[in-house]
Amino acid sequence: MGAGGRMSLPPSPKRGVQSERFGQTVHVERVPHLKPPFTLAELRKAIPPHCFHRSLLRSFSYLAFDLVLSAALFYLTTMTAFNHYYFLAWPLYWCVQGCILTGVWVVAHECGHHAFSDHQWVDDLVGLVLHSALLVPYFSWKISHRRHHSNTGSLDRDEVFVPKPKSRVRWYSKYLSNNPLGRALSLLLTLTLGWPLYLAFNVSGRKYDRFASHFHPYGPIYSPRERLQIFVSDAGIIAAAYLLYRATVTWGFWWVVCVYGMPLIIVNGFLVLITYLQHTHAALPHYDSSEWDWLRGALATVDRDYGVLNKVFHHITDTHVAHHLFSTMPHYHAMEATKAIKPILGKYYQFDGTPVYKAMWREARECVYVEPDSDGDSDGSPKKGVFWYRNKF
Repeated sequence: MGAGGRMSLPPSPKRGVQSERFGQTVHVERVPHLKPPFTLAELRKAIPPHCFHRSLLRSFSYLAFDLVLSAALFYLTTMTAFNHYYFLAWPLYWCVQGCILTGVWVVAHECGHHAFSDHQWVDDLVGLVLHSALLVPYFSWKISHRRHHSNTGSLDRDEVFVPKPKSRVRWYSKYLSNNPLGRALSLLLTLTLGWPLYLAFNVSGRKYDRFASHFHPYGPIYSPRERLQIFVSDAGIIAAAYLLYRATVTWGFWWVVCVYGMPLIIVNGFLVLITYLQHTHAALPHYDSSEWDWLRGALATVDRDYGVLNKVFHHITDTHVAHHLFSTMPHYHAMEATKAIKPILGKYYQFDGTPVYKAMWREARECVYVEPDSDGDSDGSPKKGVFWYRNKF
């Protein structure tokens, strides 16, 4: 799944934080929490201008390739699975198709950021169709995701995977995180149920004063002027559900589960895993309202290495820092942009090449709640308002 195990920076006791891993104390190099010595305009200037150009033809070419590959896999599997290799073909189909459709979801995600084309109506139409087909309410998610990008790293206003202070952590969390069996169960539930629970009940999302759901047009996530878009999103989900119902009537429940349901579970798992690992790391700061600003928040994310899946997922995994800085940039320019800004970002850029399955296990154990440091840095910089992950109770 991933290659390496390398970090973007060498260990440094001065700026690092001690962490217990497999019985050994190691140092994790923290991303600086002070205001950076560069501006967003300086970062943009370092990126070749063509990287901001959105090509409708090129964007559609990536989508067409993914859809053709998905259709070909479906055809080959159904021809094979109902003949001689039933028990081998289906599990392989679920995994590969789930990865391909995650790539389709990433293209749909581009539409939500207006990175697919220069035409907003094209982006919204393509995004609505693709997201609805994957049972995601397009406009509902687009709006909340836009707010996530506007408030990344904020403990008060971020929308997803908002870490809790120690005082708000549930009593059973320390048993789940410190117990391998409990940790495995927690990860399993998160990867299988986390995405639908987030959409339906805002689980792991920003805390609101009343019931919040991506399907609720009158909920607190959305303003009155956004309600019509939520109704359209819900209509897209209803249309997709009706098509699934007709397919079930025609070909049977288990056929739909095998062809569509199991790959969708894989897609949902990857969406949660990718988002979780991009924003959950012992090296990343989080800020309360007294310290947060947009640029430092956008830099509070980490690029990860998913091996060959980086390409399958259109590099949303290993160019996420650049994506948070310039979200309207098409994915096919993100690698070039990342290389251009890394020298300027310096220590503010974080990359972790730890194999994904190890990183997932490690972060679930080490990143349980957030607290500010008990004392200041050696340079006297303030700590109040800057929070770091902890796992000790």
